[in-house]
Amino acid sequence: MATNHPTAGTNIFDVVAKFNAGREPERLAMKLAKMAQSPFVFLRGSCHLFYDTLTVPKTLRDAPLAWCCGDAHFENFGSYKGNNRLVYFDINDYDEAALAPAGWDLVRLLTSIQCGADVLKATPGQTLAASESCLNAYCAAIAVGKPLWVERENSEGLVNKLLDELRGRERAAFLERRTVRAGHKRQLKLDGVKALPATDAQRKAVLRFMEGFARKQSDPGFFKVLDIGRRIAGTGSLGVMRFEMLVEGKGSPDGNYLLEIKECKPSALAPHISRLGIKQPKWSDEAARVCTVQNRMQAVDHAFLQAVDLDGLPCLFKELQPSEDRVAIGAWGGKDARLNEVVATMGKVLAWDQLRASGRSGAAGADELNAFSSRPDFAKSMLSAAAGMAELTRSQWQSYATRYALNNRPSK
Repeated sequence: MATNHPTAGTNIFDVVAKFNAGREPERLAMKLAKMAQSPFVFLRGSCHLFYDTLTVPKTLRDAPLAWCCGDAHFENFGSYKGNNRLVYFDINDYDEAALAPAGWDLVRLLTSIQCGADVLKATPGQTLAASESCLNAYCAAIAVGKPLWVERENSEGLVNKLLDELRGRERAAFLERRTVRAGHKRQLKLDGVKALPATDAQRKAVLRFMEGFARKQSDPGFFKVLDIGRRIAGTGSLGVMRFEMLVEGKGSPDGNYLLEIKECKPSALAPHISRLGIKQPKWSDEAARVCTVQNRMQAVDHAFLQAVDLDGLPCLFKELQPSEDRVAIGAWGGKDARLNEVVATMGKVLAWDQLRASGRSGAAGADELNAFSSRPDFAKSMLSAAAGMAELTRSQWQSYATRYALNNRPSK
């Protein structure tokens, strides 16, 4: 279950730069700058490095296989609107998805809680307690063996607050934040915060794709493109080809929709699962991998989600939504119960998603997952592995941030 490629003596900045070589320079520069901000942001942006250096106890190396999102940190949990137009809380990023040892997602999630103490404004004792709450909730959900889901009616605490607020969030208000309006027409707000202008060549490629896509739909006019921009979002994926499109939808100006096309790269887990001899399905391309695993793990399919081809690039196509948001985990207000409750929800969601995809294409069944998480040494081993990875990540971040600062000193 473990990989072990120590980075002692390695120039971490060079490792990160090499991995990201070839990405779009403008947004790559944003990514490298963000990663220098804190250990948690560094963790978000260096998923590949996490698995390069992942070490877990020997007792857990024979873990059963599970479908994993691959990048389970606490800011990759949030709300989304399903194709049934209802809003759910779930994992919302599957770029690194793969069939892998069941403990990998859990260790990364627990590491993010301990590594994110600065973001959470929590003490080491509080993040440890939160990690234990998350782990216990995961184990309890696996033991029940029945995949459930989180929506507004059955949510609690900060997650309930998020979903309750989203209930009244209107499309028009969402569009006002992301577009500029002139009369009855809208254009994307290309201000370098959420989006940047696309080049002429990029616009032509996206328009060509959307025209072909629209012709195959029952309502082609819905997908009439009004504007195109390069989307700025996340940390790990900054620099990959990613576009947002303002389309006619149900009518201008307030019935417009925002859609996204995002390039899919190979999973950061790929070298390590290959080395371990874990066979993956024969996907037609990387977008098919991401889309299929997301559909398997989430309770309800994300609206418009599908794998597409954009001028030879495998991409994920989906709706950008006024109801897509992260839980305000930093708003726990020093009340331990609030923090423990929200990360416990994340632990349950992770367990439910693994159970939902269990038995598919080589994944273990629910009984095997339960036997694994019921081991006497399971909790101690997971917490120990997460603590070690959090410490290593902080060390790697310090090395990276120091080098980044040196490289970006203002010239005299």
